[in-house]
Amino acid sequence: MGISEELIELIKQLPPELKEEVRDFIEFLIEKRGLKKGGKLRQDWAGALEEYRDQYSSLDLQKKALEWRGD
Repeated sequence: MGISEELIELIKQLPPELKEEVRDFIEFLIEKRGLKKGGKLRQDWAGALEEYRDQYSSLDLQKKALEWRGD
């Protein structure tokens, strides 16, 4: 029996509320790892920092963007 089949069998034994929790956790892992399928790469952020062009270098902007995001 493969890992997928083992997981399915284990999940079948859970009550409905825990099955929902497992689903939520799996969706979280997929999102965390960037494994989500579909959708085009968004670039709606392009040009968002244009007002800072003369004030910062591209490296400075990268560091500022990380600060602003809280990373």
